[in-house]
Amino acid sequence: MRIAVVILNWNGKGLLESYLPSVVEYSGQADIYVADNNSSDDSVAFIKANYPSIKIIQNSENGGFAKGYNDALKYIEADIYCLLNSDVEVTPNWLEPIKEAFLEIPNVSILQPKILDLKKKDHFEYAGAAGGFIDQLGYPFCRGRIFQALEKDEGQYDDVQEIFWATGACMFIRSQVFHELGGFDEDYFAHQEEVDLCWRAKNAGHKAYYIGLSKVYHLGGSTLSNMNPKKTFLNFRNSLFSITKNLPRRKASIIIFLRLILDAVAAIRFVFQFKFSHFFAILKAHLSFYRHFGKMYRKREKANFILNYYAKKSIVWSHFVHQENVFKV
Repeated sequence: MRIAVVILNWNGKGLLESYLPSVVEYSGQADIYVADNNSSDDSVAFIKANYPSIKIIQNSENGGFAKGYNDALKYIEADIYCLLNSDVEVTPNWLEPIKEAFLEIPNVSILQPKILDLKKKDHFEYAGAAGGFIDQLGYPFCRGRIFQALEKDEGQYDDVQEIFWATGACMFIRSQVFHELGGFDEDYFAHQEEVDLCWRAKNAGHKAYYIGLSKVYHLGGSTLSNMNPKKTFLNFRNSLFSITKNLPRRKASIIIFLRLILDAVAAIRFVFQFKFSHFFAILKAHLSFYRHFGKMYRKREKANFILNYYAKKSIVWSHFVHQENVFKV
C-alpha cells in the first residue's frame, strides 16, 4: 500500500519549520509531498535546503484548500492520499493503524486519526476531534467537540468508529475514490469542503471511519481562527452548499428554510455579543448562497441520496437548550 502524505502550504515557512520534523521522522513508509499554493515567502527554498527528500509541487496560484489539493493531487501517484495540515505534529507509528484499517474494514475509503490539541495535549482539538457527524439540519459536530466545547481525552474514543465526515486537517482517502468523486468542490475555497466530499462519498456507497489508535496533534487556527468573521462566512455558506448538493430536493428545501431561521437567530446572538462583524458575515453567507444556488443545484449527485445521514435531529437544540457538551446520540 503506497501512501502519499501531502501537506498544503501557503506562506507557512514557520509552520513547516516547527512540524515537518515529526512528519519526516515518523512517516518513513510514506512518500512526503508539499503542495505550495504560490507562496511569496521562502517556504519552498527552506524545504529544498533542509528536506531534499520531500517532493515539491508548486501550484500556479493560491486557490485555497480545495483547489490547492485538486491541482496538486493530479501529479501524485499513490494508493492512499493523506491530506495533512502544515500545523500538525504526528506521533510514532501513526500510520500503522491506518494501514491496517484500510486492509481490514470492508468498503472503507476515508479515515481520520484522533485529533488532539497541540496547545493542550490532553484535550481534543476543534477541527475533527474524534470523528465528524452532522445533524438533520446539516450542522457538523464531532465526538469530542460540540461547537466550542472540547472534551478531555480520557480514552473514551480509543476505538474504531464509522463516522460521517473526516477532517481535512488529517484525512486519509483512497486516491481512486478522490478522483472518481471529482475531488473537492473548488467553489467552497476553504472550510467544510471535506464534509461535502465525505457526503458525496457516502451517497456513492463509500464509508468513512475514525481510528482512535492513531493520533496527531493539531495547532489549529493557523489560517483562520474559529472566531474570524471570514471563517464564519465560509462555514455558514458552505454548509448550505452541502445541503443543496447532497439531499433530495424536497428535504433540502425544507432544511434550507429552517436554516434561514436558525442562522438568523445565530446572527442576532452575535449582535447581543457585540460581534457585529460575525452578524454581517452570516448575512453575507446567505446572500452568497442565494447567488450561487443555481450553480450548486446543478452539481447535485446523480446517485441515490442517503436519508440516514444524521446522528442527531438538532445539535443546536441539544447544546444550547439542553446544555449537552459531550457527544451523545
